[in-house]
Parts: sequence; structure tokens; C-alpha cells
Amino acid sequence: MVFDRMHHRDLVAWGVMLDGYCQSGCYNEALQLFDEMKSSGVIPDRVILATILSACARTRNLTSGGAVHSYIVESNLSIDAHLQSALISMYSNCGSMDTAQRLYDDTSAKNLVASTAMVFGYAKLGKIAVARSIFDQMTDKDLVCWSAMISGYAESDQPNEALKLFNEMHLLGVKPDQITMLSVISACANMGARDQAKWVHIFVDKNGFHQILSIRNALIDMYSKCGSLVDARTIFDETAFKDVITWTSMITGFAMHGNGRSALAVFDHMISEGVKPNGVTFISLLYACSHAGLVDEGRRIFESMIQDYRLEPKHEHYGCMVDLLGRARLLQEALEFIESMPFAPNVVVWGSLLGACRIHGDVKLGELVARRLLELDPNHDGAYVLLSNIYAKASRWEDVREVRNLMKNKGVIKEAGFSWIELNGHVHEFMMGDKCHPRSSEIYGKLDEVVKELELVGYSPDTATVLVDLQEEEKREAILLHSEKLALSLGLIDSKKGSSIHIAKNLRVCDDCHTFMKLASKVFEREIVLRDRTWFHHYKDGVCSCGDFW
Repeated sequence: MVFDRMHHRDLVAWGVMLDGYCQSGCYNEALQLFDEMKSSGVIPDRVILATILSACARTRNLTSGGAVHSYIVESNLSIDAHLQSALISMYSNCGSMDTAQRLYDDTSAKNLVASTAMVFGYAKLGKIAVARSIFDQMTDKDLVCWSAMISGYAESDQPNEALKLFNEMHLLGVKPDQITMLSVISACANMGARDQAKWVHIFVDKNGFHQILSIRNALIDMYSKCGSLVDARTIFDETAFKDVITWTSMITGFAMHGNGRSALAVFDHMISEGVKPNGVTFISLLYACSHAGLVDEGRRIFESMIQDYRLEPKHEHYGCMVDLLGRARLLQEALEFIESMPFAPNVVVWGSLLGACRIHGDVKLGELVARRLLELDPNHDGAYVLLSNIYAKASRWEDVREVRNLMKNKGVIKEAGFSWIELNGHVHEFMMGDKCHPRSSEIYGKLDEVVKELELVGYSPDTATVLVDLQEEEKREAILLHSEKLALSLGLIDSKKGSSIHIAKNLRVCDDCHTFMKLASKVFEREIVLRDRTWFHHYKDGVCSCGDFW
């Protein structure tokens, strides 16, 4: 108001107002005011230009940022270190790393701000090796730089590296802030390692972060993903003020563990407390219903979302409903549901139905759905793999070969499966038929022993799950070398009798491994908790928490 009433606005007045907007997070307002400033004939200085470039970086507005850069060049304005750093930060934040790299290479003295911006930019694009190279060359690193690198590892599915770097930072005496801790907690959640999770939780409490709501919400998510719903629920219950994220995190936790009824109960409690659900809440609820086979409840929730809460369903909500119907063998209804959508289905929606076709062995519909999916994304590896699975299940090996050849010709690579297990604070990773572990001979010896014990109670390898046309004995050998079986063998060697064994896997657990884990839990009297791509399986006394519905 004061600014608007000024008859004469000099450069300082414009600068103060622009800086005020940026300091308050009103970046779009800052960009609008900068346009007014230029229209009024006032010529910006380097300080104001750096401020505006910061606003462009924050809003990832490459068009406006590029225009400011062009203005600087056309005005023959000398670029000092501060302005150079602002330009590098803007291009890095906008993902334009080629330009950022050129500017960075032209900088004789690589300052902290510019180097951190480069680390952040490459990390965001998943170019972790390049980011780490720049990070390692920096002589002075502040908290922002450490946090950028840790966050990059956490978001690039390298949680172990994120935690290693955090430990290194801690040993050097650099104190983390809330942003750093959220990245560390996220890394722990992705790793699914309970011992690491416990250590991070203790660190949070000791360093005064436990009162921050976003940290508490992240801890609920972390414990849920590490297989400890009891710890997640304890934090949830001890959180005095709960926002929609707190409630949704707890609902999601129950959903991923197959406890659909508990997820619905938490939702009812949330509503009674007067907290309004959002779109993510409903995704979690529909996900819970899908994996618990609660078809009627899922239909009711989907309708309530639209009618009671006036929320427009997005692709994710339709995908959950298709998954719910498909898992319940209502494939035709699922197809009709897709055809009734108010907008075109995406790969998520078609992928949900294709997954259901694989589960129920519907070859005809599977072919149709795969065709639709590949029209949208010709290089979608999941579509080729699922279709190949459908053909293999029907013993149509010629069609399997055709799909695999098509993948090869298109350069589509199937995501490699691997499993990991945490023992005594160390994470051990395995791939199929892996012999890289230093204790491989011991692990394979234990696996042979486990197989023999399970065969005594009726186990026979389900070779139908092998997706290549091999001789029966070769199929048997292939199915017994799955990564989760190797992880379990090490777990049985290195953990105390009666203790639970926790394994994580990046892909969906196959039918044979699912049966294998159930029988192992009974024969060896262990609770085995296996987290696959989207789901937790708690095996105990020969029974799985999913009720064989996954």
C-alpha cells in the first residue's frame, strides 16, 4: 500500500518491494512487479536482477529467466560472481543443465552457491554420479549443499548412499535441519531397514525435531514402510495435532499392510474429528479396499469422494478402482468403468487392468489392454512384461518369444529384480542367481537345506511362473534362485531363532516365492515380513496376511 501511494519510486524502492515479495515466497507477484518496473522506465541493477532470477528459479520459470539473461547480455551488463551464481541457480532449478554447465565452466572461482546449484540440478535429473563429482570437488560445504546431495540420493532410489552421506556429515559436525531430516527419513523408508529407522528416530528425538509435524508424519510413513505398524501407530497416537497428512499417512500404512478394515476405521475417526480428506486420502482408501478385496466399500468411497466431498477423481483414483474390480475378477466391469471415464485413460489405468488380466489369466482381454497401453507408451516395459507373463501362464511360448523379440528390437529393457535384507545394521543385496556375496557358498548350502525341508511338507517349485521356455529341471533351478530366497537363506543363517526376518524386494513377489515364504514361516517357526513393490506380506505359521490376494 505504501509503495503504491509513492509518487516517485526510485531503484531502492523497487528493490525493497521486489525483495519483500521474494522473502515472503510471493514469487509470481515479484515477476509481475518486475514487468511493471521495466514498463515504468526504471533500469534494474545487478542486485534486482539476481533477485528476479531467484524468483524464476523458485517457480521454475525458464521463459522469464531466459528473458532476464537475454536482457543482461543485450545491456552489456558486466556479470559479477553474485549474478553468475543467480543465473546458474536459475538454469539448474529449471532443469536446463547444459546452459548451467556452460556458465559454471566459465566461472573461474567456483563459489559455494553456484556449486550447490549444480549439485542440486544434476541430482534432480537423476544424474547422481555427476552431482557427486561436483560435490566431492567442493572444499567448503554448507548444510544446503549436504542436504542437496543427500536428497538426490534419496530421490534416486539410492537410500543406502543417502544414509552413508548423512553419517559422514554428522561425523564432521554439520548439524542437520528439518529439510535434511525429511530426506534422511525418506531414505530409511525406501530402504525398509528397521534398525536404521530406529536409529534415525532416536536421532530425531535427541536433536529436538520430534515436535515438528512434518517430521512426525514422515516417521509414520517410514515405520509403515519398514514393516512396523506398531511403531507407526504409536507416533500417530502420540501426535496431539494431526493434519490431513498425518491421518492419510496412517491410512496408507494400514493399506500397504493389507489391513483394509483398520484403514477405513482411521478414516471414520478422521471425519469425526472434523478433518477434511483430500485426493491423496482417497487414493490410499481405494488402495486399501483393493488389496483387501472390499469391493462394495471401494465403490461407496469413490461415490462419496465425488458427491460428499466434491473432489474430482483423477487418473490415480480411476486406476485404483480398476485395480479393485480387476483383483475381484470383475474384469468386464473394470473395462466398462474405464470406458465411462470422463477423460482418456492413461498408462496407470490400463496398467491396472493389464495386471488383473495377468492374475486371472485372461489372454484375450490382456492382448486388447496391452495394445491400448502400448499405443500410449510404445516403450512401456511393464506392458511387454505383463503380456509376456500372460502368454507364459497359458504356455503360449511362441507368443512369449515374439513379445521378447519385440522388446529387444525396440531396445526396451525389463527392470532387474533384486532383494535386500538388513542384519545387524548392515544391508545385504541380492539379484537372481547372485554369487557376489562373500558368503555365497554358505547361503546356497542353506538354500538347499531349506528346499529339502520344505519338500518334506509338500513344497514343489511352481515352474509355471518361469517366463522362458526351458526344460523342467532348468525351470526348477531358475525358480529356486530368486533373490528373495537367497535373502531368506542368509536371514535364517544370521538371525536368532524365533526372531522375525524382514526382506524387501523392488518387484512384485512371484507365486512360487509367495508359497515358499509361507511354508518356510511354518517349518522354521519364523515370522517373515516381505515388502515387494507395493505390498507387505506377513508370513506366519504358513499363512500370509494378504490371504493370497495380492
